[in-house]
Amino acid sequence: MDYTIKIGGEAGQGIQTIGDTLARVFSRTGYHVFTHQDYESRIRGGHNFFQIRFSDKPISASMEKIDILVALDKEGISLHEKELSANGYIIYDSSSLKQKYEKPNFLDIPFVELAIKDGGNRIMANTVATGAVLGMLGMKLNILLDIIKDTFKKKGGEVIKENTKAAAAGYDFAVKACTGCSFSLGKSSQPKMLIAGNEAIGLGAVASGCKFYSGYPMTPSTGIMLYVASKAKEYGIVVEQAEDEIAAINMALGASFAGVRAMTASSGGGFALMVEGLSLAGMTETPIVIALAQRPGPATGFPTRTEQGDLLFALHTAHGEFPRIIFAPGTPEQAFYLTNKAFDLSEKYQVPAFVLTDQYLADSQWTFEGFDIKKLKYTDYRLRGDNFKKLASYKRHAFTDTAVSPLGVPGDARHVVVTDSDEHGEEGHIIEDAETRIKMVQKRLFKKLPLIRQEIAQPILYGDDKPDIVIVGWGSTYGVMKEAVDALSPPHPPLNKGGRRGGIAMLHFSEIYPFPSPTPLPHYLDLLNNAKTAICIENNATGQFARLMRAETGYEFKHRINKYDGRPFMLKGLAGEIDAQIRGL
Repeated sequence: MDYTIKIGGEAGQGIQTIGDTLARVFSRTGYHVFTHQDYESRIRGGHNFFQIRFSDKPISASMEKIDILVALDKEGISLHEKELSANGYIIYDSSSLKQKYEKPNFLDIPFVELAIKDGGNRIMANTVATGAVLGMLGMKLNILLDIIKDTFKKKGGEVIKENTKAAAAGYDFAVKACTGCSFSLGKSSQPKMLIAGNEAIGLGAVASGCKFYSGYPMTPSTGIMLYVASKAKEYGIVVEQAEDEIAAINMALGASFAGVRAMTASSGGGFALMVEGLSLAGMTETPIVIALAQRPGPATGFPTRTEQGDLLFALHTAHGEFPRIIFAPGTPEQAFYLTNKAFDLSEKYQVPAFVLTDQYLADSQWTFEGFDIKKLKYTDYRLRGDNFKKLASYKRHAFTDTAVSPLGVPGDARHVVVTDSDEHGEEGHIIEDAETRIKMVQKRLFKKLPLIRQEIAQPILYGDDKPDIVIVGWGSTYGVMKEAVDALSPPHPPLNKGGRRGGIAMLHFSEIYPFPSPTPLPHYLDLLNNAKTAICIENNATGQFARLMRAETGYEFKHRINKYDGRPFMLKGLAGEIDAQIRGL
């Protein structure tokens, strides 16, 4: 069982409400769910869609073919009718669209009429549509009704009753009207956790002891701030919406200096304003976690679309040379654990740490059995209370064997000195001599980087352990690459010009910088050098990861697949491109 549902319409028509509700119904039923969204940068109008794939087997990408299209406007039909599967259906309300479609597999369901008649208000048309989809699939209504109760419990019993009646009206109508529906649902299992990338980063921050978050809203990073803010009262977190991104990063640096774990987030344009603050963190060795949610640029670009275009920006931005850590999770689960690792390593080595995401990962929802909180790490690396008494003297930037200096908390001891943004000596005071400058650069950069590199995990290998074909990617391409490997593995592996069929595997990098060490043997470079074909897959135009890998390891990809239209890779399309490249060899 593997079905895809797409809800298409204008912004403001409740597309996300229908999609999110259906995704929750499927996940609570025990199915595996993957969703992604496509929306324009406007509050009303335009054309948006919310796509849900659900299955009785694990899934991690979207499919091109759809089985049920919920069309809330005419454009939803004209744009997506061609995507319909052989046995798929389009449901729409002819009174709303002011057009009747006399075509096979089109169901005219009066969403608005049923909402007014049974729910008492046309606003419940979305509830009618949600019930109709479940009716077509042959699912029961009980989980949807529980969600309605949870959603509207603060609005009272009458609202719950009206929405319940509206859902049942849509369900009953679809059951009677869709006489040709032949959807066959697989066996359900235990309810699953449904979580998006931004929520997972926010959850990882909360679980890592983040106590201060500052940011300025900017798509697609805003969801992180909203999630942390929703937990602020419960976990004692200060969340500040700053006047701009310059203020946001400096607030977070101030909070970190004051002794708490702090975070900020933005997208490319907003992060551009943070770079001076980033250099300040590098000079003062102040821990900070920065989530950088990529979107297509330059300038405003495609503000609501997706792209992996800021990898080298995150790596090389800000003036001066200093170390940083860059993680690029490929799933919400990775986002959760890598956010935790970012907080840990940032504080341990007193360097800025990045969590790179993008619109695709930020807004996509995945299902998991749950996250194992026992895997989380929390160590308070700051000197507090009695720990200060063990020091004969406190030098904030003391030269040490590990290049990590004591990190005190103002107000907790009289020793703490405010470090200037100028070059400084061990005590934090301004210096001008060349000898100290050299020692400080060596301390901050050359001594820390090898130690941090030892903490960086190797890329994930999935598929054949001795492959002829290796596809390589980073960040949000994880899920679609993984399913492409499955699609191109026996019994249908790619066939090249010589008629040879070879095993295929994926190498996925989620811990990007410092770049994973190619030792000990055997390592990823052995795998790539022994493969007959290696293809680097990226959601950008210039192959930024391929360039980074060449710079760090000397390995050069001869084959690349790049997508830079602001849309994510889809399973069939990516598998087809990989297959085509191999057939051409």
